[in-house]
Amino acid sequence: MSRLIHLSDLHFGKDRPDLIVPLLDAVNGYAPDLVIISGDLTQRAREKEYRAARAFIDRVNAPVLSVPGNHDIPFHRPFTRFLAPWRYYRAWIARDLTPVHQGGDYIAVGINTVDRFKWQTGRLGGRRLRRACAALSGGAKDALRIAVCHHPLDHPNTTKKKPIPGAKRALRRLLNCGADLILSGHLHIWHAGTFAHLAAEQDGHHAIQLHAGTSLSSRQRGEPNDFNLIDVSPVQLDVARITYDDRRGAFVKAEARQFNRASGEFIV
Repeated sequence: MSRLIHLSDLHFGKDRPDLIVPLLDAVNGYAPDLVIISGDLTQRAREKEYRAARAFIDRVNAPVLSVPGNHDIPFHRPFTRFLAPWRYYRAWIARDLTPVHQGGDYIAVGINTVDRFKWQTGRLGGRRLRRACAALSGGAKDALRIAVCHHPLDHPNTTKKKPIPGAKRALRRLLNCGADLILSGHLHIWHAGTFAHLAAEQDGHHAIQLHAGTSLSSRQRGEPNDFNLIDVSPVQLDVARITYDDRRGAFVKAEARQFNRASGEFIV
């Protein structure tokens, strides 16, 4: 049984400094096997923001898998954005924009959905999907196969933002490649559910979608700062939303979901 933590949208440069120690205490207190960050580590992709993100990651007592978000390339410096968008990300966070981490009962595959030419909407083209599918095919037969994106491939009805171009096609491809869990951020809202509307087209294969809100940013969209705690077992996933309680000055468990891995449905 493995334990994963899913953070997103840290936005150093627009973060809440008072949350950094409580967040690290909570993350390290849960003793995860892997911490996943689904993009937007910075606000303006400045080097000082990357230094702050690196300092945060260095205090996490677990391996960290991260993918970039649209804020991690310099929007206000178009020359740099077009010619060297990943310079600071690769220098301070990771050389690999599409990392893979394998545990005993899971394999996590990072997918870069950022597009330097379409800063907000992102993209997920054929080459990126082929690479993700090749990586998802690894691991043990019964391993939980996790795809990590910054941009969601499906949006809850509570947001007016649209998914990235070709999102349905990309989602269908990932489901066909065996993805069981798709983690994302970008929206600054929390959501847990299944891709039920596509399940019938995938020969019975189901996947769970899990959006984290923002773990550190002051841009909260009316929701508390949060992260996801995921416990993996052979038959189910236990997902808990951990939110910051201003009165207690700590991250606490706010709600929980259980998913059957075979059906992808909620366990009542």
